[in-house]
Amino acid sequence: MAGKTLLLRRSRWMTWLVTGWCHFQSIGQPASRPLLTRGSRRPERQGCLDMTVNVGFIGLGRMGTPMAANVAAAGFPVCIYARRSEKAKEAAELMGVSVALSPREVGSLAEVIILMVSDEPAVRAVLDGSDGLLAGLREGAIVVDMGTTGISGTRWLAEAVKSKGAHLIDAPVSGSTASATAATLTIMAGGAPETMERVRPILEAMCGSLYYMGESGTGAAMKLAVNAVIFALGQAVSEALVLAEKTGVSRETAYDVFENSAVAAPMVKYRRAAFLTPETTPTAFDLNLANKDLGLIQELASSVGANMPQADVNRQLIVEAIAAGYGDLDMAGMAVFLRSGGTSV
Repeated sequence: MAGKTLLLRRSRWMTWLVTGWCHFQSIGQPASRPLLTRGSRRPERQGCLDMTVNVGFIGLGRMGTPMAANVAAAGFPVCIYARRSEKAKEAAELMGVSVALSPREVGSLAEVIILMVSDEPAVRAVLDGSDGLLAGLREGAIVVDMGTTGISGTRWLAEAVKSKGAHLIDAPVSGSTASATAATLTIMAGGAPETMERVRPILEAMCGSLYYMGESGTGAAMKLAVNAVIFALGQAVSEALVLAEKTGVSRETAYDVFENSAVAAPMVKYRRAAFLTPETTPTAFDLNLANKDLGLIQELASSVGANMPQADVNRQLIVEAIAAGYGDLDMAGMAVFLRSGGTSV
């Protein structure tokens, strides 16, 4: 395909357009970020960045699209791929980047390939087959998995990438779609230290906090530990909100108190609309995905001998909500399920 031998540099003004639109959609969220490394603040980036590194980005969902836009905005040549070619073309026009026709083509063009897909089956679908990423992956390339793939999936991915002479960094993220847009995500990365340093400037383009956790798999493990807290907090807020409502306190007033009390974690603040108006607020993270992640948490806990009774209870309740027809609701939909008394949709 003509022009595919070199990745197109993004058009700066078009990149500003897409990121600016996303910022407009996320009013109230921070639009700028400190430059952080290993969780520590520093006044400026160290050394020179190689802005000629070709970056491939696979997965243009709610999180992936603004993340890819921020990599392009940082000055890296970016090539994107999504299963829906129309979506990829629309995003590419806004970002000023190029489009690949398959994961294989991404692998043949890029030195660093970022995966931002939903789960292990989605990762395998991207890698396998004659048009899969492995078929085109270059020796010495780096694959960065930024989704919640889990430990067993990360191990499989590491071996698959290694078989092609390439390297893996597992670097899942924590944060909302607004955080992805504002490049204020928290990234937890695992892999070889020298490989980590090679991709650090690219990761820093997407985050406010970057933590190097250790060897391969530690980033994936830390993400599951974070999510265990998120699901526990989400369930607690759902239960407490319904409790306050049943005593006669208005939903909005109760949430005002939550936001200005000891429980006011960032998630409580940015999920306000999801809890107060679940009928009209777009789903950010549905209960089906929460169930998948809790399954990965239980699998990890079992493998290392960690007792997690609260995670077990949280998953049981989510499974009940899904069985009642609430699976496509945002995880804040647990409050809707509890208000219903557990009745089916």
